Amino acid sequence: MSDDNEDLGMWDEAMDEQAAAEAEADQAQPVELDELEEDSPITGEEKRKLDAILDIPVTISMEVGRSNISIRNLLQLNQGSVVELDRVAGEALDVMVNGTLIAHGEVVVVNDKFGIRLTDVISQIERIKKLK
Repeated sequence: MSDDNEDLGMWDEAMDEQAAAEAEADQAQPVELDELEEDSPITGEEKRKLDAILDIPVTISMEVGRSNISIRNLLQLNQGSVVELDRVAGEALDVMVNGTLIAHGEVVVVNDKFGIRLTDVISQIERIKKLK
C-alpha cells in the first residue's frame, strides 16, 4: 500500500513540475530583433571571427528530387528499378549545405565528371527568413 502512495506522490510531483513549466512558458515575451541589413560593412573584429570559421567542413549535397515509399516497396527495389521523384524532368536541382537550401542548379558534364552549374543562389536574408 505504501508503494501506491509513493507512486501517487511522485505522480503529483511530476504534474506540479509540468504545471510550473507550462506557467513559465506562458510568461514568455516576444523579443524584438533588429532587421538584418544586406550591405552592412564588416568590422575588423567581425572579419577576424569570420576567418576563424572559414575552414570548418560542411556537407554539400545536390538533390534531384524526393519520393515517399513504403518499406515494403523499398525492400523490393533492385537493379533496374525506377523510383518516381517529385520533380519534372529538366527542373532545377536543389543545392543543400548541411540540409539548408542555398541554391538551385543544373547538371553539367566537365571532363567526364558530373558537376552542378548554379543558376540561382538564395540570398542570406531569404535563408534567414525561412528559418523563422
